[in-house]
Amino acid sequence: MEERRVHDNSVLEPDVDPTAQATPASPDAEEPNLTKTAAAIESPKSRSVGVTVLAVLALLYTLYFARDFLLPISFALLLSFLLSPLVRILARFRIPPPIGSALVMLALLGILGLGTYELARPVQSWAAKAPGTMAAVQQKLTKLRRPIERVTETAEQVQNAATDVAGATKATEVVVKEPSLTSRIFGTTQRLLAASLEVAFLLYFLLAAGDLFLQKLIKVLPNVRDKRKAVEIARETESSISTYLLTALIVNILEGVVVGFAMWLLGMPNPALWGALVVLLEFIPYVGAAAMVLILGIAAITTFDSLGHALLVPATFLIINLVQANVVSPMLLGHRLALNPVALFVGLAFWFWIWGIPGAFIAVPLLATFKIFCDHIETLASVGEFLGTRDENERRAIVR
Repeated sequence: MEERRVHDNSVLEPDVDPTAQATPASPDAEEPNLTKTAAAIESPKSRSVGVTVLAVLALLYTLYFARDFLLPISFALLLSFLLSPLVRILARFRIPPPIGSALVMLALLGILGLGTYELARPVQSWAAKAPGTMAAVQQKLTKLRRPIERVTETAEQVQNAATDVAGATKATEVVVKEPSLTSRIFGTTQRLLAASLEVAFLLYFLLAAGDLFLQKLIKVLPNVRDKRKAVEIARETESSISTYLLTALIVNILEGVVVGFAMWLLGMPNPALWGALVVLLEFIPYVGAAAMVLILGIAAITTFDSLGHALLVPATFLIINLVQANVVSPMLLGHRLALNPVALFVGLAFWFWIWGIPGAFIAVPLLATFKIFCDHIETLASVGEFLGTRDENERRAIVR
């Protein structure tokens, strides 16, 4: 029998018992996996997404609850884009900007005051006839309402029968007293006057200041690249928005004149009022034209005895509006703002939701300003691309 020699520096392997059970893994073995998960959750990318979501929610909250403060500022800024070229033209004749701004403001207030004075009486007349107007519309549309009334009466009979079977007791009628029409109008007029005064004063100071705020912004920016980009954004925004507002105003005035003349030919009372409404409502894309069709339809039904003659009034406006939207506006505006219709409609709905009807009036300039800003910021370039229209190269590539 051979002897097995073991040196002192050798390592003896312990005998392994096949019947022995494996000891459970220590809880510390799972610690690396938990550490990796926590590190993934707390990664910079996850934190940046969370911060972005919170920033967007905070922005929406601020826009909604600060609308009484932000709306006059937005209107004043947009009007300054429209009127600042006039102040610069006066400056070429050595008229100082404060005096030139005062002259421009006086001219603007004079035009608005004269228009309000001339249209106040027709507006009051139609407002006084509003309750009777709706009754007259209901009488003349009786034939169209009869099928709906029959369905409604049947539904009411079924509901009454179910109530009788259930033995329901008579509910207590609660009458909520709402504010009178006079108090509503007075409150709305008071708020409108306060906002108008704020817009007027702020607009004057913006026109008189000229490029002061742009110069201050350039001064505080750290490097030349940021200074140059700020100047590009400011110049392009002012040029694009002022050109759009001026062109849209001219197009709307021309359409208002044509519509007013057409209403006069059709025998509609107060044709100047309808032309002025066209000039105002056409600043709201899509919705303005639809509202004008509804208003003209109601007014025509109460004016004319013949339903066919009444329907001719909104139909005439619709034809004029289609020509303006598909021929005149593309020819004059072209692709100056380059906003696709889907983004335009979503932006219109967003600003209407945030700021109501005043937000709908300034939705297009605000959306165009946001697109210009995105186009000049590298991290937001993709957002600006989604807001824009499709160019000819993209269309040809898709067709191929």
